[in-house]
Amino acid sequence: MSQSERLVLATRYRLVSEIGQGANGTVWRGHDELLDRAVAIKELRLPGDLSEDDRVVFYRRTLREARAPAQLRTHSIVEVYDVVIEQGRPWIVMEMIEAPSLEQLIERSGPLPPDRVAHIGRRLLDALNTAHRAGIVHRDLKPSNVLLDGDRVVLTDFGLAFSTGSASLTKTGHFMGSPAYVAPEVAAGEKATPRSDLWSLGATLYAALEGRPPFERHNVMATLSALANESTPAPQNAGVLGPVITGLLEKNPTRRLSHARAVDRLERAMAGPRSGRRAPTPRYRMMAVIALIGATVASCGIGATALIVGMMKESPGASPTSPTSRPPGNPARGAPPPGVATSTFAVRARTATCKIFVSVPGNAMTVLADETLPQGDARKYDQPRINAVVYDSSACDVWVNGQQKPQGKPGERQTYTLNRSTGG
Repeated sequence: MSQSERLVLATRYRLVSEIGQGANGTVWRGHDELLDRAVAIKELRLPGDLSEDDRVVFYRRTLREARAPAQLRTHSIVEVYDVVIEQGRPWIVMEMIEAPSLEQLIERSGPLPPDRVAHIGRRLLDALNTAHRAGIVHRDLKPSNVLLDGDRVVLTDFGLAFSTGSASLTKTGHFMGSPAYVAPEVAAGEKATPRSDLWSLGATLYAALEGRPPFERHNVMATLSALANESTPAPQNAGVLGPVITGLLEKNPTRRLSHARAVDRLERAMAGPRSGRRAPTPRYRMMAVIALIGATVASCGIGATALIVGMMKESPGASPTSPTSRPPGNPARGAPPPGVATSTFAVRARTATCKIFVSVPGNAMTVLADETLPQGDARKYDQPRINAVVYDSSACDVWVNGQQKPQGKPGERQTYTLNRSTGG
């Protein structure tokens, strides 16, 4: 065990193990011995060649990183518990969220399906709205700062956050932020605003859909040059999210989607296509046909009523094998459909609300299914890599690599990232 791992901060926060390292320090798994709970502890390391003035600026930025989310009590922003100065450097104590970042998920599984990206975007809009209403601009929204804990989406790392009530701590001539996700006006030297965060959100959602941000190049200067001089590329996998992404990635901040318009477009996309006129049901379509035939027969001087009654008597009704004619109740569990044993992913509808989204990850995501299965129908997929979403796990029987998964709760959504070689 290293000296750091034996350290107890402020007589209560014990370092347990290292979680990861970044440019500015180390994140530790810790334990709050006073309240007996797990915590995450961010250790910030000061460069050795800092002047005394720079050291003061660093401390002030650290306190600001802690204060920003501490003011923002919301489910979508990481909660900060404490700041400790120990061994000549600051440590930030936060809630422990044992979940992958959006960046890790993209690297592991490739582009995400539009419905999941829509959910992520909606939660991040909530987080930004809370921050912006408090006068705080994040300035570094990117996939590595977004944690995905089941359906919870959490915005983290307010190290570059700027409050309208505080003085700027960024030195003149120093570029701050991540070039692939920074807004064009900020890269050009203008002050960051809430609209800048909305650009970064657009770039983050673009990366989730396409596997990479829109202007990323082989180095920082090339990225900034592309950002300044090239048109924003249209996303290829966005589907109904296209207007949201392009609106957020409008280079002119005055034409960029506002928060309210982004929410409206995103919710419209999540609700699906709308029709001004409801499609007639089979019963009403039949009545319309009968009325048309009746009018035609009457115009020819024939007894329409007798003809219509005869037609209704001769109608055979629904086929006994059609989904709508199946007896109510769930299919029996335990008897898998043919071919399940050799499939990467298989699903069968227990009820008529079994909706699935299945895709193959890669540079260009391939959608295999986006449908609601008729009760009793089954689907199986043999591709070695599969991403699948089951929207109501109580409505579907699911097999992964030949093994049946436990039935979930009503309305519970399950997401599967499968690799046949590793067991998923």
